[in-house]
Amino acid sequence: MAIINQIALEAAKPASSSNEETTNKKVVVSLYEALASRDAHEVQKLLASDLEWWFHGPPSHQFLMHLLTGTTSADAQDLSNTFHFTPQSIVAFGSLVIAEGCDHNRSISWVHAWTVNDGIITQVREYFNTSVTVTRVGNRAPKSNLDLSAPPSDQNQITGGHHHHCQPLWESSLSGRAGKSVPGLVLAL
Repeated sequence: MAIINQIALEAAKPASSSNEETTNKKVVVSLYEALASRDAHEVQKLLASDLEWWFHGPPSHQFLMHLLTGTTSADAQDLSNTFHFTPQSIVAFGSLVIAEGCDHNRSISWVHAWTVNDGIITQVREYFNTSVTVTRVGNRAPKSNLDLSAPPSDQNQITGGHHHHCQPLWESSLSGRAGKSVPGLVLAL
Protein backbone atom coordinates (compact mmCIF):
# COMPACT_ATOMS: atom_id res chain seq x y z
CA MET A 1 0.00 0.00 0.00
CA ALA A 2 2.85 2.41 0.83
CA ILE A 3 4.36 1.81 -2.62
CA ILE A 4 1.00 2.56 -4.26
CA ASN A 5 0.72 5.82 -2.27
CA GLN A 6 4.28 6.76 -3.24
CA ILE A 7 3.51 6.09 -6.92
CA ALA A 8 0.32 8.18 -6.70
CA LEU A 9 2.25 11.06 -5.11
CA GLU A 10 4.91 10.94 -7.81
CA ALA A 11 2.34 10.71 -10.62
CA ALA A 12 0.60 13.86 -9.35
CA LYS A 13 3.82 15.92 -9.44
CA PRO A 14 4.93 18.05 -12.38
CA ALA A 15 7.57 16.37 -14.56
CA SER A 16 10.29 18.89 -13.63
CA SER A 17 9.72 18.19 -9.93
CA SER A 18 9.88 14.44 -10.58
CA ASN A 19 13.16 14.80 -12.51
CA GLU A 20 14.70 16.89 -9.72
CA GLU A 21 13.58 14.36 -7.12
CA THR A 22 14.92 11.42 -9.13
CA THR A 23 18.27 13.17 -9.49
CA ASN A 24 18.39 14.05 -5.79
CA LYS A 25 17.55 10.46 -4.79
CA LYS A 26 20.40 9.22 -7.00
CA VAL A 27 22.82 11.55 -5.19
CA VAL A 28 21.74 10.15 -1.82
CA VAL A 29 21.90 6.54 -3.05
CA SER A 30 25.43 7.24 -4.33
CA LEU A 31 26.37 8.58 -0.90
CA TYR A 32 25.15 5.42 0.88
CA GLU A 33 27.05 3.29 -1.65
CA ALA A 34 30.21 5.34 -1.03
CA LEU A 35 29.75 5.05 2.74
CA ALA A 36 29.28 1.27 2.48
CA SER A 37 32.46 0.90 0.42
CA ARG A 38 34.30 3.45 2.63
CA ASP A 39 35.13 5.50 -0.49
CA ALA A 40 36.18 8.78 1.16
CA HIS A 41 36.91 10.49 -2.17
CA GLU A 42 33.37 9.83 -3.47
CA VAL A 43 31.83 10.91 -0.15
CA GLN A 44 33.75 14.21 -0.35
CA LYS A 45 32.48 14.80 -3.91
CA LEU A 46 28.85 14.40 -2.78
CA LEU A 47 28.94 16.47 0.43
CA ALA A 48 29.33 20.23 0.78
CA SER A 49 32.52 21.14 2.62
CA ASP A 50 30.40 23.06 5.14
CA LEU A 51 27.75 20.35 5.56
CA GLU A 52 25.15 21.35 8.14
CA TRP A 53 24.40 18.42 10.44
CA TRP A 54 21.62 18.19 13.02
CA PHE A 55 21.28 15.16 15.30
CA HIS A 56 18.39 13.88 17.44
CA GLY A 57 19.12 10.78 19.48
CA PRO A 58 21.44 9.33 22.09
CA PRO A 59 25.00 10.71 21.79
CA SER A 60 26.28 7.12 21.59
CA HIS A 61 24.40 6.77 18.26
CA GLN A 62 26.30 9.46 16.35
CA PHE A 63 27.58 6.83 13.90
CA LEU A 64 27.20 9.00 10.79
CA MET A 65 29.16 11.89 12.27
CA HIS A 66 31.94 9.52 13.32
CA LEU A 67 31.91 7.90 9.88
CA LEU A 68 32.02 11.23 8.02
CA THR A 69 34.72 12.78 10.20
CA GLY A 70 36.77 9.63 10.77
CA THR A 71 36.66 10.17 14.52
CA THR A 72 35.37 7.85 17.20
CA SER A 73 35.25 7.92 20.94
CA ALA A 74 36.71 4.92 22.75
CA ASP A 75 33.30 3.69 23.93
CA ALA A 76 31.64 4.12 20.51
CA GLN A 77 34.47 2.71 18.41
CA ASP A 78 33.13 -0.84 18.12
CA LEU A 79 29.61 0.25 17.14
CA SER A 80 30.81 3.01 14.80
CA ASN A 81 33.02 0.56 12.92
CA THR A 82 30.29 -2.05 12.60
CA PHE A 83 27.18 0.13 12.11
CA HIS A 84 26.08 0.12 8.47
CA PHE A 85 23.61 2.57 6.96
CA THR A 86 21.54 0.51 4.55
CA PRO A 87 18.37 2.40 3.61
CA GLN A 88 15.19 0.38 3.45
CA SER A 89 13.29 3.23 1.82
CA ILE A 90 14.20 6.51 0.13
CA VAL A 91 11.69 9.18 -0.91
CA ALA A 92 12.18 12.72 -2.21
CA PHE A 93 10.19 15.93 -1.90
CA GLY A 94 11.95 18.52 -4.05
CA SER A 95 15.40 19.11 -2.56
CA LEU A 96 14.58 17.06 0.58
CA VAL A 97 15.45 13.35 0.40
CA ILE A 98 14.36 11.09 3.27
CA ALA A 99 16.09 7.75 3.89
CA GLU A 100 15.05 5.25 6.55
CA GLY A 101 16.68 2.12 7.87
CA CYS A 102 17.68 0.17 10.95
CA ASP A 103 20.52 -1.91 12.32
CA HIS A 104 20.71 -5.64 11.54
CA ASN A 105 19.08 -6.50 14.90
CA ARG A 106 16.23 -4.04 14.27
CA SER A 107 16.83 -2.52 17.69
CA ILE A 108 17.97 0.88 16.36
CA SER A 109 15.98 2.72 13.70
CA TRP A 110 17.23 5.80 11.90
CA VAL A 111 15.94 8.47 9.54
CA HIS A 112 18.14 10.82 7.53
CA ALA A 113 16.67 13.97 5.97
CA TRP A 114 19.16 15.13 3.32
CA THR A 115 18.97 18.49 1.53
CA VAL A 116 20.41 18.30 -1.99
CA ASN A 117 21.21 21.44 -3.99
CA ASP A 118 22.68 21.22 -7.50
CA GLY A 119 23.87 17.64 -6.97
CA ILE A 120 25.60 18.38 -3.65
CA ILE A 121 24.30 17.43 -0.20
CA THR A 122 24.27 20.60 1.90
CA GLN A 123 22.42 19.48 5.04
CA VAL A 124 21.54 16.34 6.96
CA ARG A 125 19.13 15.95 9.85
CA GLU A 126 19.61 12.62 11.58
CA TYR A 127 17.08 10.94 13.87
CA PHE A 128 17.57 7.76 15.90
CA ASN A 129 14.70 5.78 17.41
CA THR A 130 12.38 8.66 16.59
CA SER A 131 9.11 8.64 14.69
CA VAL A 132 9.36 11.23 11.90
CA THR A 133 6.46 12.64 9.90
CA VAL A 134 6.97 14.91 6.88
CA THR A 135 4.10 17.32 6.22
CA ARG A 136 3.35 20.13 3.82
CA VAL A 137 1.99 23.20 5.57
CA GLY A 138 -0.31 25.50 3.64
CA ASN A 139 -2.91 28.20 4.15
CA ARG A 140 -6.52 27.81 3.25
CA ALA A 141 -9.73 29.32 4.54
CA PRO A 142 -12.22 26.75 5.84
CA LYS A 143 -15.33 27.11 3.68
CA SER A 144 -17.77 26.03 6.41
CA ASN A 145 -17.00 29.12 8.55
CA LEU A 146 -16.71 31.62 5.68
CA ASP A 147 -19.52 34.12 5.12
CA LEU A 148 -19.05 35.07 1.46
CA SER A 149 -21.52 37.96 1.80
CA ALA A 150 -19.27 39.70 4.33
CA PRO A 151 -16.49 42.04 3.16
CA PRO A 152 -13.01 40.44 3.03
CA SER A 153 -11.88 42.16 6.28
CA ASP A 154 -14.94 40.73 8.08
CA GLN A 155 -14.28 37.28 6.57
CA ASN A 156 -10.84 37.25 8.22
CA GLN A 157 -12.43 38.14 11.55
CA ILE A 158 -14.96 35.33 11.14
CA THR A 159 -12.31 32.72 10.27
CA GLY A 160 -9.52 34.19 12.36
CA GLY A 161 -7.47 34.70 9.19
CA HIS A 162 -6.22 31.74 7.21
CA HIS A 163 -6.54 28.22 8.51
CA HIS A 164 -3.23 26.36 8.51
CA HIS A 165 -3.52 22.94 6.95
CA CYS A 166 -0.95 20.16 7.41
CA GLN A 167 -0.91 17.57 4.68
CA PRO A 168 1.04 14.46 5.75
CA LEU A 169 3.37 13.28 2.98
CA TRP A 170 5.47 10.57 4.63
CA GLU A 171 5.83 8.85 7.98
CA SER A 172 8.63 6.64 9.25
CA SER A 173 7.64 3.01 9.63
CA LEU A 174 10.62 1.43 11.39
CA SER A 175 10.68 3.44 14.64
CA GLY A 176 7.94 1.32 16.24
CA ARG A 177 9.86 -1.90 15.66
CA ALA A 178 12.25 -1.20 18.52
CA GLY A 179 9.44 -2.41 20.82
CA LYS A 180 9.34 0.73 22.90
CA SER A 181 7.77 4.15 22.83
CA VAL A 182 9.80 6.68 20.86
CA PRO A 183 9.58 10.46 20.53
CA GLY A 184 7.89 11.88 17.47
CA LEU A 185 8.94 14.85 15.32
CA VAL A 186 7.30 16.63 12.41
CA LEU A 187 9.31 18.05 9.51
CA ALA A 188 7.25 20.77 7.83
CA LEU A 189 7.83 21.69 4.17
